[in-house]
Parts: sequence; structure tokens; C-alpha cells
Amino acid sequence: MSADAVTATMQFESILSDRPGSGPGPCEPGEPDFFPDLNLDQVLAAVTAGRGQYDLAPFFYLPLRDVGAVRYRHEVLRDLENDEVAGAVGRFAAKTRQMREHLAQAGKLHYQLQKQAWFLGAAGLYCEAVRSLAHDLGDCKLASPGFGRLRGYLAGYAGSQAFTALEAETQALKDAIASIRYAVRISGPRVTVSRYDGEPDYGAQVLETFGKFAQGAVKSYLVTLPESADMDHIEAQIVGLVARLHPEVFGQLAAYCTRHRDYLDPVIGRFDREVQFYLGYLDLMGRATAAGLPFCYPQVSAVSKQIFARDTFDLALAAKLLPGGGVVTNNFDLQGPERVFVVSGPNNGGKTTFARAFGQLHYLASLGLPVPGSRARLFLPDAIYTHFEREEDIGTLRGKFEDELVRVHKILQHATSDSVIVMNESFSSTSLTDAVFTGTEVMRQILDLGCLGLYVTFVDEITALSEATVSMVSQIVPDNPAERTFKVLRQPASGLAYAWALADKYGLTYERLMERID
Repeated sequence: MSADAVTATMQFESILSDRPGSGPGPCEPGEPDFFPDLNLDQVLAAVTAGRGQYDLAPFFYLPLRDVGAVRYRHEVLRDLENDEVAGAVGRFAAKTRQMREHLAQAGKLHYQLQKQAWFLGAAGLYCEAVRSLAHDLGDCKLASPGFGRLRGYLAGYAGSQAFTALEAETQALKDAIASIRYAVRISGPRVTVSRYDGEPDYGAQVLETFGKFAQGAVKSYLVTLPESADMDHIEAQIVGLVARLHPEVFGQLAAYCTRHRDYLDPVIGRFDREVQFYLGYLDLMGRATAAGLPFCYPQVSAVSKQIFARDTFDLALAAKLLPGGGVVTNNFDLQGPERVFVVSGPNNGGKTTFARAFGQLHYLASLGLPVPGSRARLFLPDAIYTHFEREEDIGTLRGKFEDELVRVHKILQHATSDSVIVMNESFSSTSLTDAVFTGTEVMRQILDLGCLGLYVTFVDEITALSEATVSMVSQIVPDNPAERTFKVLRQPASGLAYAWALADKYGLTYERLMERID
């Protein structure tokens, strides 16, 4: 490799990180249950669909707290939104996907000569992919440091002696194999393989003979034989005999496979995988924007907790409903000393969906990804903790209320002032008196931490505990209290208003009852 290529290697380590060696590592055990309360597992499934060969999940398990690292990813994504860059990367990815399929097929095959042929094909696709990407990115207008460094690395690598030698040797060997001609004679059970010496092609003669009988469009009685990537024993013996007739070429093939078994450059391999992290999310984002749902690159901070979002929504829900519509967007903001949203309102009014959207926004922002919404400013937390209602687990030998207390206690033990806590319908399994007392005490501890939070509750008393709490209420259609708008607005809680609206609808208000009595 040239000196320039070595320098480029040091500059370009990862398009996921602006610091060498700080890219995502392996995930921890148990990660398949990735934030089920927030339905982030569903978002992950939507992003990685069709990309199983890249093992992208670990990238989603390591959020960032560094504002510079988030901006670095934003810039890479903006480059990928450029059609020229996306096209160049797409063509590269298609070639490398074929390459991996060739390598996988080679690993499944039984006969050594066939394994070597598939390996040669894989190396050829790799050379084509690298050469194409180096050329295409050279003509692209790039703004991100990540892609700028990649372009520099590719220019050095594609011009290096190691790569050009691999490219030339691969093509020469493919040409040598393609030029081999041989004759096969079949006489009863005996098959003879010899060098081709100008013998007539009887297959062509047969086709020519019967071609004269063709009269217009006729029904074809040709039988399509099943094709298999693996050779049968007869084909393998024929290839073996051909190899004995051309020992130099097949000797070169065997030596080539041994010498270049590690042909894949680690930087190219890393890019090939990492770029799918971005492409998978951009694909999901594109389907959502096509349905009229907005996305934005959020402002982020690891210090300021003055957050807001406009026209945001639950991405997991949107992914389920695509390509149709029906997704309701909402707004929120925290100003000054405000830290925790307390969401109340009628059942099935969109409170849980709003809570999930709040948690999803902060997690997606910390991955350096665009977030659902037209505008947003978000905090980069050290962790996100969730407490959603669950079915009672008899294996714990605890009642539902006790189990909730244990789970909340663990959250409060680990949460810090830089955490985000999302609680949904907590303590709804107990009496109103206990729910008010327990919810109030838990909320006070959350407020004492000074962290950001969202608390969905049916207890109105919690909504006005301090100046740090902000009451938000899911809305109903004024003329039809049984119908929900799924909008959640900033306003004081008033649970009695829903009871009054329902009573009025069914003629059960005091005034209507008195009218009937009179």
C-alpha cells in the first residue's frame, strides 16, 4: 500500500464516529428486548429489514452523548441524501452484496475447484466495487468529513500497488479460465475429456439441421432442467480432468486463493457495513416522508434541557401504518425550570403513543439520526429509563403493585440528573388513595433528580406539584366526548370535564335530571 493510503487509513476510521476507534462495539447480552416499552424494537426491525447480513443491531445499542459526534453523523446523512452520493454508494453496496453471496456459496460447496472459482468471482466483484466507488465519489460534491476522508482513502487505496496488483491478477486469471476450450466425448458409460482441437460443434449442427423445419411461432417442448450451484459428481470429474489438461492455469487459481484469502481491506469492509446503518434508516424515513410525515435534523445539547419538538409522532406506529396515513402529530416544549410532562386525559386518547414518541425522539437523536417532526431541540441523556404497565408475573411471587414499586425503585436508584424517565399509567392497579400517595412521592424524587421526564397518569394531583411539572391533556371532540382527536395539548388537567361531557351527552347532568324530575 502507498504512503498516501496509509495516511488516509489513519484519517478515516469510521463514518459512524469522528474519533478513531470509538465506533460501536458488540452489544450486550439480552439486547433483542431493545426498549420494548418505547417500541424501539419495532423501529429497529423496520430499519434492518432485508439487511440481516450486515448485523446492524449493535449500532442501535450504543447512543452518543457527544454533540460533535452527533453532528458528524448528521453531515454523513446529508451527503447520503444527495442523489449522486446515494447512487454511488448503492452501486457499491449491490456489488459487495453479490460478493458476500459468492463467498457464502463458496463456503457451502463440496468440490475444491468450484470453491476456488466462486472465490475468484467474489474477488472480482470486490475489485469492481472499489474501483467504481472511488471513481463515482471522485465526481461527487461532498460536505461531510466522513465521506471526505473516505474519498481520500479510496483514492490512495485504489491507486496502491497492492490493489492494482490484485485487480490485474484477478482479471488475468478470469480471462485465462474463460479462454480454456475442451472437448467431451460420450460413448455409453465412458466419458473422455481432451483438449479442443478444432472439432466440429455437433450441438450447433443439430440446431441448424432442425432449424429448417421451424414454421412461424410454434409451441416449445423444451424442458427446463433445474439448476444447482453445486456440481454433481460427473461434472466434478469432468472439471477435474480439464484441470489436469491445464495444470498451469488451475495451479495459479489455487495459489491465488491462498495468497488473497484476506483480500478484503478492513476499512472498505467497515464502510460497507456501517453505511447500511444510515441507508436503512433513510429508507424508512423516505417511506414516511412520502406519506406526508416530516423529519428533521434536531439541535442537540448535553447541557441544556430547554427542549421542544414540532409535529412529532411515534415512528413505530407510523412504520406499521405506512404507506397509508392516519398518523397524528403533536408538539411539546419545556422552558425555564420545567423538566417533566405530566400527561392526563381520557383512556385511548393517545397518551401512551405520545409518551413513546417522547422517548423515541431522545433515543434517535442520541444515535445521530433525523427525528420525526418538522423542528426539534433535544437533550442527549446518559440513559433512558421506562416504566410501563405489565402483566403480573407469577414467577416473581410479587403482586402487581409490589412489582411496580420494585421496578420504579431500580429506576430511581440508577437515574441521574442527565437521564430521561418515561412512566406510563404507573400504579393504576391500586386504589386511588394509594395511587395518589405513591405517584406523588415518586414524582417528587424525579423532580429532585432534576432529570427530564414524562409521566402518564390518571391522578390529576400530580400535574401541579411544582413549577418543574407541565400538564398536558389528550383531547376529545367537543361535540362528541366519546371520540378522541389523539392530540395532546399543554393545558391544566381537568378530569371532571370528561365526566361532565359524557354526562351531558347522555342527559345525565344535574340540570337535565332536574328537568326530568320536574
